[in-house]
Amino acid sequence: MKISFSAMKGNMGKRDFYVAMIKLSLIPKIFSYHDWAEFPPEQRAQRVLQKSRIPEITQYILDNEEGYLFSSLTASFNGEEVFMPSGGSPEIGILELPLDSHFVINDGQHRMAAIIEALKQNPTLTNETISVVFFPFEDLDRMQQMFSDLNRTVKVTSKSLNILYDHRDLLGQVVLDAVERVSVFRNMVDKDRVSLPLRSPKLFTLSAVYDASRELVGVVTLENQYEKAEIINNYWEAVGANIRQWKQVQKGELRPSELRSEYIHSHAVVLWGIGVMGRDLIQEYPTNWQSKLTRLSDINWCRTNKEWQGVCMQGVNIVTRMQTRKDTASFLKNKMGLLLPPKEANPVTPIDIDSNTHYEKSSTVKSYSNHKVFEKKSGEDLSSAFGDFLKKQGVPYEVLDIKRGNSPKVIRINQKKCLIAHANLSEGKHWFGFRPDDIEGVGKYDFAILLCGDNKLEKKYKVPHEEFRQFVLKGRLQEGKDYPDYQVTIFPNRGYIMKVTGNSNIELDMNKYQVENW
Repeated sequence: MKISFSAMKGNMGKRDFYVAMIKLSLIPKIFSYHDWAEFPPEQRAQRVLQKSRIPEITQYILDNEEGYLFSSLTASFNGEEVFMPSGGSPEIGILELPLDSHFVINDGQHRMAAIIEALKQNPTLTNETISVVFFPFEDLDRMQQMFSDLNRTVKVTSKSLNILYDHRDLLGQVVLDAVERVSVFRNMVDKDRVSLPLRSPKLFTLSAVYDASRELVGVVTLENQYEKAEIINNYWEAVGANIRQWKQVQKGELRPSELRSEYIHSHAVVLWGIGVMGRDLIQEYPTNWQSKLTRLSDINWCRTNKEWQGVCMQGVNIVTRMQTRKDTASFLKNKMGLLLPPKEANPVTPIDIDSNTHYEKSSTVKSYSNHKVFEKKSGEDLSSAFGDFLKKQGVPYEVLDIKRGNSPKVIRINQKKCLIAHANLSEGKHWFGFRPDDIEGVGKYDFAILLCGDNKLEKKYKVPHEEFRQFVLKGRLQEGKDYPDYQVTIFPNRGYIMKVTGNSNIELDMNKYQVENW
């Protein structure tokens, strides 16, 4: 028996291929799910399916039955094909394959999985079609090369551009109207990028204004669209009237690049916080919230203002992960005199390295309160020792990524994503704090644990407190200097301080930077 498709035959890279229109009802019948996670990477023909992506794509299909759009699937088949031209054209005809042909998706496995799920929820989709590009199977090397070629030049469009082009998104349409109406946004919003080049003449990105406005007004529907638009326009107009530097840019008295380099209030993390603060302000003062915004002019928005440290800045860098957004919103609400809920009432404050916050290596370290002590076996990796500690404490965690060997690098604790970073200090290898890839990945995690080993330290290492603080912030020691024998390791905003005393015991300060529901 055969499987037949109406198809067109083509040739690319000296290889024949076929393009067929396949009814969605056939997708679950001819394409099977491959669990590539069971194979080592070098034996896979595809990346491992991320099941967490499937519900979002499925919902996209179900929510847009009259307008969803997919690019072609690409698949390889291992049966002997027969192509029969028809209608007088050698490139158009019928493609026949053996019924027992085996198909492997080269590109589009998440779309395929989402289509199968959507069919379960809405069987009326069965007669709709999707184009599939078929290639004859050669070998694993060719399959891997196809995957590489299909994905090598793919570039995800920016969030700003997606907002600009998504005409179904009512909030997006309201925000696009606002960036033309609100004086401080007019000609100052980049609608293409999600981050601005150093010399950009713009102040904001469309994605930043969108995210902040979403926090301000919530969901926009056909019923409340005009009401929400009025709030967005009026609120941002009032905010702009109370931030002096924004007005200076409008008047040409200050260049946008100068404002962005010297001040913090045009950056996405602060704009998001201003949006959250505005939502609470309008709820508490529905009739006179505009007059309350005059307090914005009293805030020191300079990057050099130490108040921002531990809120949305780490050293000279602005940190944009979700927790810093929440901390920034709490900071601004406090500045505006708004009542903070209990969970926001005691925001984390930055810690300076001084005589009160460093621990010197000593035999009395176990007497410190709020420490948990656990054993580290000789030669055992610190990450593994910490994992054993979590198990003994009954704290469930899941390893998401590993370093070389089997040492955890990223774990999930209570639904929060945690980076495990290492700090080392030894003679001839002078660095302390974060590796470059750890620093680069800071924004991807909810919090972090920094493990510090001291078994290679010698007491000759000494350093002034301020220099030590800078070493922690910059993540690297300088060649030719003396270094400390005491151990304090700080991860910005949401981390733990962990230290090793000698070769056997790790001291963990559980109270410095708390994670909810630990």
